[in-house]
Amino acid sequence: MLYREAGQYKVTYEADQAIFPIAQDRFVMLALLVIAFVVVPFVATEYVYRAVLIPVVILGLAAIGLNVLMGYCGQVSLGSGAFMGVGAYAAYNLSVHLPFLNPLVCILLSGFVAAAVGILFGIPSLRIKGFYLACATLAAQFFGDWAFLRIKWITNYTPSGSVNAPSIQLFGLDLNSPTAIYVVALGFTVVLGLATKNLVRGHIGRQWMAIRDMDIAAEIIGVRPMYAKLTAFAVSSFLIGVAGAMWAFLYLGSWEPAAFSIDRSFQLMFMVIIGGLGSILGSVLGAIFIVLLPIFLNQALPPLGALVGWKISTATVSHFEAMIFGALIVFFLVVEPHGLARLWSIAKEKLRLWPFPH
Repeated sequence: MLYREAGQYKVTYEADQAIFPIAQDRFVMLALLVIAFVVVPFVATEYVYRAVLIPVVILGLAAIGLNVLMGYCGQVSLGSGAFMGVGAYAAYNLSVHLPFLNPLVCILLSGFVAAAVGILFGIPSLRIKGFYLACATLAAQFFGDWAFLRIKWITNYTPSGSVNAPSIQLFGLDLNSPTAIYVVALGFTVVLGLATKNLVRGHIGRQWMAIRDMDIAAEIIGVRPMYAKLTAFAVSSFLIGVAGAMWAFLYLGSWEPAAFSIDRSFQLMFMVIIGGLGSILGSVLGAIFIVLLPIFLNQALPPLGALVGWKISTATVSHFEAMIFGALIVFFLVVEPHGLARLWSIAKEKLRLWPFPH
């Protein structure tokens, strides 16, 4: 009875096109934002910040960026780890060569550098698609790995290849504590996620989805494939680049090129697939699932082994974690291929009809 839209009338076009047309959704989202920005900083521990909250927030933004390309425009990409690296090293070089810029400004500007690189590697999408496009973006990943390691200018000629992020300050306030880092990262993700949500609901988003559903028909009705695909690559790379800069500046602090390897690309792809293609909420849910599941397995396996008299070593835990993680991903994709966002939609529909059968 709590989740009903009866009596909620839409009398304007703006109300009909609102992101949250049902009042209960608006209240829940407002409550979640209040909890995230106000309550969590007072109750979370440093371990929760470092292991859960900050990775979920940053990788959630990266997953949103990849979902723009894969879920909304239908362009397969395996180079998101490289675009995160482009954002990280672009922000680093901006802070080194333009020291008067605030590091937070460098993080935002790094997204434009990543967008330019994304457009460059998105040009092949004008002629190829599917697995061939996946191979082209995979080439971007390999090129990024090589460039970060071999082109010494990118790392400011550091002998080891490891670079350090500058100290984060704003208006004289030190923002290097876990609480401040979490709030800053959450602010970036909420603002850019809301902007992306509005973007995919506009004419640009409709062009992306037309290209995704049937590119030939979309071109016939007037959608320009070059404009639609390259804007998708640009927006996606911008979001992923900002996420990469935040991952380097706010989470790692010091990093090497291996931090943005192909493993990161696969991790983001799993987030998008498990969370749900073509869903902003699904991207966040996928990030939560991918980050929390290994932590849960790592904490739960040793006690379970002790119950049956089997002492599980750290190496065995790591092996079981990989096997169970992979099996759960396959099981989940078989049971619900449309992702966690679809499960949430089904739950909302059942709540709207409860207690009547569906």
